[in-house]
Amino acid sequence: MKFDKCFTSELYSLADEIKRETFEFDKIKNNPYSFVSPSAYDTAWLAMIEDVDTQKPMFQGCLDWILSNQNVVEGIWGSHGDENGDETLTSTLACVVALRKWKTGSLQVRKGKRYIERSTEMIIGKYINPKKKGSCPRWLVLMFTGLLELAQQLGLQFLFSARVNKMINNLFFQRQEILHREKLMDDRYNQRSLLAYLEVLPSTLYTENQEEIIEKLCDFDGSLFQSPSATAAAFMLSGNTKCLAYLQSLVQRCPHGVPQIYPMSEELIKLSMVNIMDNFGLGEFLSEEIDHFLLHIYKSYKTEDVERMPIFSKVDQLHKASLEFRMLRMNGYNVLPKSFCWFLSDEEIRDHLEKNIECLFFVMLSVYRATDLIFPEECELEEAREFSRKLLGKRQFIDEQMVLTSHIKHEISTPWMARLKHLDHRMWIEGKDSNAFSVGKASLIRINSDKLTHLAVRNFELRQAVYRSEMDDLMKWVKKSGLKDIGFGREKTTYCYFAASSSTSLPFKSAANIRKLMAKSGILITVADDFFDEEGSVDELKALTKAVLRWEGEELKDHGKIIFQALDNIVKETAETCLKGHGTDITDHLRNIWNETFESWLREANWNKKGHIPSMEEYLRNGMISIAAHTIALPTSYLMESCFPQHKLKPGNYDTITTLLMTITRLLNDLQSYQKEQEQGKINSVLLHMRNHCGFEIEDSIAHIEKIIDSKRKQFMEHVLMDEFNELPKPCKDIHMSLCKVFEMFFNKKNRYDSDMDMVQDIKKALYDPINIPK
Repeated sequence: MKFDKCFTSELYSLADEIKRETFEFDKIKNNPYSFVSPSAYDTAWLAMIEDVDTQKPMFQGCLDWILSNQNVVEGIWGSHGDENGDETLTSTLACVVALRKWKTGSLQVRKGKRYIERSTEMIIGKYINPKKKGSCPRWLVLMFTGLLELAQQLGLQFLFSARVNKMINNLFFQRQEILHREKLMDDRYNQRSLLAYLEVLPSTLYTENQEEIIEKLCDFDGSLFQSPSATAAAFMLSGNTKCLAYLQSLVQRCPHGVPQIYPMSEELIKLSMVNIMDNFGLGEFLSEEIDHFLLHIYKSYKTEDVERMPIFSKVDQLHKASLEFRMLRMNGYNVLPKSFCWFLSDEEIRDHLEKNIECLFFVMLSVYRATDLIFPEECELEEAREFSRKLLGKRQFIDEQMVLTSHIKHEISTPWMARLKHLDHRMWIEGKDSNAFSVGKASLIRINSDKLTHLAVRNFELRQAVYRSEMDDLMKWVKKSGLKDIGFGREKTTYCYFAASSSTSLPFKSAANIRKLMAKSGILITVADDFFDEEGSVDELKALTKAVLRWEGEELKDHGKIIFQALDNIVKETAETCLKGHGTDITDHLRNIWNETFESWLREANWNKKGHIPSMEEYLRNGMISIAAHTIALPTSYLMESCFPQHKLKPGNYDTITTLLMTITRLLNDLQSYQKEQEQGKINSVLLHMRNHCGFEIEDSIAHIEKIIDSKRKQFMEHVLMDEFNELPKPCKDIHMSLCKVFEMFFNKKNRYDSDMDMVQDIKKALYDPINIPK
C-alpha cells in the first residue's frame, strides 16, 4: 500500500518517544508517579493550604497546576475518562474553591461555576431517576455537600434552579444519614472509612476527636489513609509536623499535580504501565524494552514476607505479585503459583477482599487473569480462580457507567484460550477505563496513556488496512483456484483469514506469507473435508487420495482436480518461500503431512460407508490427524523459523506440543458436532464414549470429554510457555498456541465455524469497523 512507509515511520517514531519516556526505571531518571494521572481534586486541596508565615499558598505549584489545567472550552477539571461526570463535578468544584480562596483565576472560576450550574442537575439527577434503583454514591454525597459548604463560606454563590436546590437539599439529608450511621474512627485501617473524607466533613463532627486523628497520623506515615486531600485537611486542622513532611514529600515526587493516593507501590505502577502496553498489542514496537523489563523483574523476583505487612500493603503485594506472575509465565519464566496464592491461606486478607470488593476489583481481576495460565497439578491456581471468579461475579458492586464492567464480563464469560489477540487488543483500546489500575476513594486511578493509546489506535488501523488488502488477495486466489465456485460445502474464506490474522501478533508487514498460508490451508481443508464427508463418491475419494499420495493429479476430474491443484499450489508456494528464505527444500515433508491428512479423511469416509465402529483409541489416533490442525501448524512454523527441527515435520515423529494440539482440537470439534454427526449416522468421541459405557447419558460423556480437554489444555499450556519441555523455537510454539485459540474460539460453547452469522460482528470489528476511542 502506498501509505505504508509514511504511516509506519510515524508509528515507530512515536514508539521511540515512548521508549525514551518510559523505560528508564533502572537509571532512576524517570519518576513512576509521572505515569499516574494527577487528581485535580486532591491537587486543589493541597493548593488550599496556607503558609502561616507568609499568608500565601504553601504549595504554589499546586495552585499553578490548577490555573494551567482547566479545560477552557468546557470549564472543567478532572474529566479524563469520566463519562459519568461525578468526578468532574467534584474536581471542578474543588478547583473553583481553591482559586476563590486565593482570589485568583477569576476567568477560570467563572467558567467552572457555569459548568457546575449547568451540569449538577444532570449528574445528580441520574441517581434519583425512578427507573433506576439506588441512591447517590456515598463519596459523591460527602464531597459535593462539603465543598458546597466551603464555597458558601468563601462567598461563592451558585445560581441553581428550584429543582436542583431540592436535589441538593436531599443530598444534605443523605449526608446526615451517613454521619449518623457511621463512626468517624474505624477499628480497622480502611480507605473507605468516614475519616478518609476528613476534608469535607462538618467541623462539629471531629472537634472532640482531634487527638485521635493525630494519633491515626502518627500510626502510619503522616497521612490519613494515603489520601492527599484528607491529609491536607488534617494538617490545616492540626499543624502536625509528620503530616507536613508527608505533604512535602508528596509534592516533591509529584510536582505536576498529585495523585489521589500516595504513596503507591512504584513497582505496581511500572507493571501496570507495561501491562497496558501488552493489552494494547504494542509488542511489535516495544518488545525489546518489555523483554528487558521482565528480565529485570525476574532477576529481582522474590517471595515477600507478607505476615507482618499491614492489610493495605498485603493488598498491593497481591496485586503486584499476580501481575508479575502472569507477565513472567506468559514470557517463559519459571515462576510458581505460591508467589501470589499465599493469600488463600491468609484469613485476614481473604476477609478484607470479600468485604471490600467494590474498591479491590482490580486486584481480583489481576488474580483471575493470572489463573488463565494453569499447568497440570496446580491446585492453588484452581482455588484462586474460583475465589476471584466468585468475587468478580458479584455484579452489584459495579457501577455500570464507571468501571471495567464489560472487561470483567468478557473475562468471566469467554475463556482466555477462546479469545483472539487482535480483538482483545481492540477491546482494551476502546475501553474507557483500560488505563485504570486501582481505585481511589472517589474515582479510578489511571496511567497517563495518551501516547500509548494513540500508538495503539494507529497500529490497529494500519493492521486493519493491511489485513483488508491481504483479504482481497486471498479472495482472488480462491476465485482463481476454483474453490469459491466448487458448488458444495462451506465457503469459509473470510472466516479462515479472520482467524489467521486475528489470532497472532505477527508483524503486520513481514508475516503476510504466514497469514496467507494459514488461511489458504484452512480454506482447502474445509473444502476437502466436506468433499470426503458429503460430496465425493467412494471412487472419487480413492482417486483423490491416490493422487495426493503419488502427487500426480493429471487423471483427476471435476472437484478432485480443483482440490488437488489448489493443494499443489499451496505446497509449491510454501516450499519456494522456505527455499528462498532458509535455503532448504521441504517439499517432501509438506507432501507427507498432506498425504497423512488425506489418508485419514478417506479412512473416516470408509468407516461411515461401511458402518464400522472403531475403538476409542483407533478413533482418536485417526481423528487427531483428520482435524488437520497440524497440517497448518507445522508448515507455518517452518516458514517462520529456519531453526525449526526438520525431523519434527515427519508423520509419527511430531513434538508433544503438536500432538497435544491435534488432540485438543479434535475433541473441541467433537463436543460441538456430535448432534449433527449422530443425525448423519457418523461417530465421534462423545458418541463413542456413551456407546462404550452402558447407562451413561450424553451429558456424562460430554463431561468426560471436557475433563480430558481440560487436562490436555494444561499440559499444552506448559509445553507452550516453558522451554525445557521441547526444542521448538518460541515463534513456532506461539503458532501452535494461536491455532489452539482459534479452535477454542470456533467451538466455545457451540459450533461457530458452521454458523453464517455468529462471527460476523467479530469479523467486522477485526477487519472493517473503525475503532472507537472514549472521549
